[in-house]
Amino acid sequence: MIERGDPCRDLGSLVVPRAGSLAATGDLWEPYRLLDSSGEPIAAVAAYFGELQAAGRSAATQRSYGMALLRWFRFLWAVEIAWQEATRVEARDFSRWIQIGSKPARPHWRAPDQPPVVKTKRTNPVTGKRPPGEKYASSTIAHCETVLRSFYGLHLDAGTGPLVNPFPLARAKRPHAHHNPMDRFEPQRVGLFRPRQPKRIPRQIPEEVFNDLFARLSTDRDRALVAFWVSTGARAAELLGVLRSAADPGQQLITVVRKGSRALQQLPASPDAFVWLRLYQQQVHGLVPAGPDDPLWWTLRRPFRPLNYHAARAMFVRANALLGSNWSLHDLRHTAAYRLARDPETPITDVQWVLGHASLTTTQIYTTPTPADVIDAVLAHHRRRSEPQPQAQPERLGYRPESLDVLFGRSKP
Repeated sequence: MIERGDPCRDLGSLVVPRAGSLAATGDLWEPYRLLDSSGEPIAAVAAYFGELQAAGRSAATQRSYGMALLRWFRFLWAVEIAWQEATRVEARDFSRWIQIGSKPARPHWRAPDQPPVVKTKRTNPVTGKRPPGEKYASSTIAHCETVLRSFYGLHLDAGTGPLVNPFPLARAKRPHAHHNPMDRFEPQRVGLFRPRQPKRIPRQIPEEVFNDLFARLSTDRDRALVAFWVSTGARAAELLGVLRSAADPGQQLITVVRKGSRALQQLPASPDAFVWLRLYQQQVHGLVPAGPDDPLWWTLRRPFRPLNYHAARAMFVRANALLGSNWSLHDLRHTAAYRLARDPETPITDVQWVLGHASLTTTQIYTTPTPADVIDAVLAHHRRRSEPQPQAQPERLGYRPESLDVLFGRSKP
């Protein structure tokens, strides 16, 4: 056992077991509980979830924050440190471990007793995307740092945690030094153990690939869902939460509840999306509840249940498997954003409103050309350079005939 505060903790040989779990309760007042290795709920995390709910955070946010806390508590259990006694040393070592170490191996749900099989992760030849690897993504690491700093900040204010936040902010620099007035002001202070995030360009589904993917959808419900996602730009969960009364085919509008603000917003959709929706509704007519406050999307197998995100994602994964691709449901939102942003007759502010972005800067990333567009443009440039260019013929100098006629008196009266 390494002594507390020892800067030479051997992280290379540290084994972080998959102890504890984040359990869904189905209770509106406590959607999730973080359980320790003995199955007992952790009271400090329950209090933190209560604060999140009071601040208007959704159950999905509590689940996301709970997964970050679960990684932290598993690390503390591995180094045998209580969460109240964690210092900056433990926070530093956790940040090193989560950036360099590998994810805890997870056995397959069909064979929980068998050792997990490590598969080689290769770039998908259709999409160019890499599947989730053995290391934690940089966005996951940054999210963990934010959640843990907030978690300890709550207990620091309440007097139920350590006297000093283990995840402090970085030292303040000179405010806005060498700032370009054409650029927006970035936040000056971030977490001390927060890694830098690479700037990624969202991926869109090319038109011809999307048509192939759409042709592999097997039901009218799936075609209606994908058509709405790619024409409205709504998030997957926003569209799945739509009620039956929220679809207005006459106005070509569908009303969703926005993820962040929880506000109702009408989104315009394409005509073919409502055509597929009508075909799907005719298929399930009399089989599922059709009241104005009933869900719009249902499973297709008995017993009929409201369609959730995991079932919709499984549907899209099956269609991807037929094409050999690994597009995600969120790529449909990116595709809709790119289509709108590249329409010269659609203002960028309209695109911002449709996507529900709080800042126009977020929407402007869709005006950036994708790598495929840049490659095509540069290859076209090389083709033009390789083609023989017609040589311009020098213009012959001479007098204009009408001028000579006037000079020699040949002009007609």
